[in-house]
Amino acid sequence: MANHEAREGPSEDAWNAADYDDQCAFVYEYGERVTELLDLDEGTRVLDLGCGTGHLSRELVDRGARVVGVDRSAEMVARARDRYGGVEGLRFVQGDARDLVAAVGTDSTRTFDAVFSNAALHWIPGPAHDAVLDGVRRLLKPGGVFVAELGGRKNVESIVEAVRRELDDRGYDAEQPWYFPSIGEYTPRLEAHGLEVRDAQLFDRPTTLDGDAEGLRDWLAMFGDGLFPSLSDEAYDAVVDGVEARLEADQYRAGSWVVDYRRLRFRAVRTEATPE
Repeated sequence: MANHEAREGPSEDAWNAADYDDQCAFVYEYGERVTELLDLDEGTRVLDLGCGTGHLSRELVDRGARVVGVDRSAEMVARARDRYGGVEGLRFVQGDARDLVAAVGTDSTRTFDAVFSNAALHWIPGPAHDAVLDGVRRLLKPGGVFVAELGGRKNVESIVEAVRRELDDRGYDAEQPWYFPSIGEYTPRLEAHGLEVRDAQLFDRPTTLDGDAEGLRDWLAMFGDGLFPSLSDEAYDAVVDGVEARLEADQYRAGSWVVDYRRLRFRAVRTEATPE
């Protein structure tokens, strides 16, 4: 019997970039609202951290910015280059957010006017965020801005709890692939790295999934695989069937699944006095 292997978040080979574009357009469509927090002039240098398939990077270029998109997934970067590689002022690199300076280039320190990130930071384990924030600080000019949105405290809690209960009923333990911080937890981390928080919000954003009746199953396959231990295909399907049954009454509406997203969105500024 085939095994259903557990995922551990975005890695070089974890993502199906074509399926991501086809099934998860809502990710970058909602991200367009986050780009509005950036004040862009012609030639503003922006690093798009966790750029995925490059749609928001391209939007920033269309607004006048010069953008470097970085993502850990080789497949995501390849698809971004295939779609937008010929766009002037736009470059994509593969690299790890925990070593941003190495990914982008050591000659890029203190050269970006802004760092932007949408729906990427929650894939990075909590203890590693100090390395990420150190890299952001080193790449930003003094006075540069860091604008980001990630999953916040209790994000997709109903799904996590339903998966946990279904696995527990079968004698398995659920994993936790994400880091969903609160405002009180994350803003001190930003400020400890010389990133002065000017605005932070934690808010509910119920999100309708693509895929109609298959939307929740597709979402779990794309984003939620890291919740599961290694299971046979049969056992995995049984768990997902159980999750759907638990959530259907509250979260399946008019032929679509609506998920309890909660987002943490912030804008921070690199202070002048921050040492290298």
